[in-house]
Amino acid sequence: MTQREHSADVAQDFSGIDRASLLAELARCLPASGLLSAEEDLKPYECDGLSAYRQVPIAVALPETEDQVVAAIKACRAAGAPIVARGAGTGLSAGALPHPQGVVLSLAKMRKILHVDPVARVAVVQPGVRNLAISEAAAPLGLYYAPDPSSQIACSIGGNVAENSGGVHCLKYGLTVHNVLRVRAVTVVGDIVEFGNHALDAPGYDLLALAIGSEGMLAVVTEVTVKLVPKPELAQVIMASFDDIMKAGDAVAAVIAAGIIPAGLEMMDKPATAAVEPYVKAGYDLNAEAILLCESDGTAEEVAEEIGRMKAVLETSGATELRVSQSEAERLRFWAGRKAAFPAAGRISPDYYCMDGTIPRKRLGEMLTAIHAMEKKYRLRCINVFHAGDGNLHPLILYDANVPGELERTEAFGAEILKLSVDLGGTITGEHGVGYEKINSMCDQFGSDELRMFHAIKRAFDPDGLLNPEKGIPTLHRCAEFGRMHVHGGNLKFPELERL
Repeated sequence: MTQREHSADVAQDFSGIDRASLLAELARCLPASGLLSAEEDLKPYECDGLSAYRQVPIAVALPETEDQVVAAIKACRAAGAPIVARGAGTGLSAGALPHPQGVVLSLAKMRKILHVDPVARVAVVQPGVRNLAISEAAAPLGLYYAPDPSSQIACSIGGNVAENSGGVHCLKYGLTVHNVLRVRAVTVVGDIVEFGNHALDAPGYDLLALAIGSEGMLAVVTEVTVKLVPKPELAQVIMASFDDIMKAGDAVAAVIAAGIIPAGLEMMDKPATAAVEPYVKAGYDLNAEAILLCESDGTAEEVAEEIGRMKAVLETSGATELRVSQSEAERLRFWAGRKAAFPAAGRISPDYYCMDGTIPRKRLGEMLTAIHAMEKKYRLRCINVFHAGDGNLHPLILYDANVPGELERTEAFGAEILKLSVDLGGTITGEHGVGYEKINSMCDQFGSDELRMFHAIKRAFDPDGLLNPEKGIPTLHRCAEFGRMHVHGGNLKFPELERL
């Protein structure tokens, strides 16, 4: 094993950083309000949307221009300090978890919409621009940005690029990677690079898809060009009720098998609708074991035809009730309930842990049945909301971090869901990324040869390993340790459970 191969196999040591010199250099290249270093100012940045893991950084840098991003990165590199890029902090995989010897590089102040072109149907924006703000800016032109994560009112486009975010309409319109034409970014040495192009093709290697979803480990995004699509003339949603979760799962596969690609196809189980309905009053059927939300959009004629076809498939699949939205307000209420599932979980539990695996659509019912069995095994509740159309699972495990052992059982519960996702022919993440949360589960999905290749790509962009270190890609040593403690269906033993 060469020294460079060995360096990818052990944790890095950043303990020798001269904190005072680093802070002084950052102060020189940032505005007076652009550097935070006091303990009370750093605490809000100790975690992202996954609050189970927390760490306070040395400092938080808040650049306002690309030149300041370049200067801050160069200062950190000269000091040998880790750099964790952060958007709005809504991520759910601890991808923006700070490094204790590092600097959080927040792009939150870079929130300008630089250009909207209605002819080319593109928008050029800075990374701190909110997802929904792009659609709001394009609305007077009859356009919008299609990817719509549940956190779209708060999440930033830079974070969407980092995690390759999706949303309830990703089945028809695609993930972030399908809706971004160009990314401008700064490398760890301070060079400005561009991936992709405004045109249909770009010269050189096609690295755009590599950059999207790279979780801040390859470069720091400073500008994004997104596609805009025409706003549909009409959209309607069917709410389909099922008395059995297996039937609901099979119905998802049946809709796609019929050659129908809905604008959105979401699934919620009974505990999820029970949690959401008092919070949003979406009008959900609380007696159903599971509901599907199936949307059609397009011209009035197209929608009428597709709604009719979907209703026929759903009835044949065993739906006990079908309701079609009769107004735009009702359609938005149906979706508001689905998008409010995460905050609704926060109303009924002190803490929740949101998973993000992906499986073949035809295995949805099988996965739900297995999750119900895991609830008994780990003595924890779980509510389930799925991007069912593309098999993306979002089980919400409810727990109380103040109860000794519950977080550990929750982590094991989540790891077992992800392991089963792989076993069923899927993956450990669909849109939330790997971050710190799923790094052990990468060992379930990939072998040593694949991990070495991942680290080789990382070294090509970041030879010193300063960009978001210890995230996303586990070392071979870590996978070996994980393998030694991995037991059937989970990564930890719980003697108190084995006695039950």
